[in-house]
Amino acid sequence: MRTEWTPEDLPGRAFYQLMTSVVIPRPIAWVSTTSEEGVDNLAPHSFFTVSCVEPPIVQFTSVRRKDSLRNVERTGEFVVNLAPEPLWDQVNASGTPYPPEVSEFDALGIGREASTDVRPPRVAGSPAALECVLHSTLGLGDSTVVLGRVVRAAVDEAVLVDGHPDAALLRPLARLGRNEWSTLGEVQALDRVPYRP
Repeated sequence: MRTEWTPEDLPGRAFYQLMTSVVIPRPIAWVSTTSEEGVDNLAPHSFFTVSCVEPPIVQFTSVRRKDSLRNVERTGEFVVNLAPEPLWDQVNASGTPYPPEVSEFDALGIGREASTDVRPPRVAGSPAALECVLHSTLGLGDSTVVLGRVVRAAVDEAVLVDGHPDAALLRPLARLGRNEWSTLGEVQALDRVPYRP
């Protein structure tokens, strides 16, 4: 037996909370942007994925209009930093709605490092960063999907095994429902099964 709901059954944000409790785990795009005034912004977005292989495009969704979205629209650049387990508290705290003139980097003591191809900085303690230029945005109800073309990937050599990022060394965080988070847990390799007629 199942319990079923429609969006009309759960008013307000209740259906949103239901969706984020079943679409799990969700990777976190820790998005750094720089405003036109030069303020570096940093915010976690858990609606995040790869959108295209060629050209390489990633996407994150801004639920309502937040500083990340405004900065990307005005400057056309952003960085997706991997949200790693050792920076769990800072990732969570950077979701606080600071005013636009306050940099989360400064308020939370998060180290910056210069990006190579875009103005927004990388998170120095993040093991991987994707420098992006804006491809396009798509408005959907109260949300905006931001698609960015990746122009550079920067990965800490300490997390590379045979030249490839190792999931266990990256130690990514994921979002679940409510105020729940998760870490990577056990990793298993499983080859794809080829089709044999």
